[in-house]
Amino acid sequence: MAAAMGIDLLTEEQYRELQEIGNFDMKTSSWVKTPPDIRKLGGALFCDRRYSNVFVYHNGAGTYYAARGFRGLLRV
Repeated sequence: MAAAMGIDLLTEEQYRELQEIGNFDMKTSSWVKTPPDIRKLGGALFCDRRYSNVFVYHNGAGTYYAARGFRGLLRV
């Protein structure tokens, strides 16, 4: 979906940089770009902010959560 929109998913590092600007995903979580070796095994990473910290989690890429979107980067 991100590719269809013409954006790239944020990497974990970019997500952490975003969290330095403001407090995002304090009640939800967002998919982030997952390294190819993890994707090859069917996994995916997502992040959120809780207790003044950024957390990274994993789940199966096919997992669907209605409240989870993704964070993207648009280069202009």
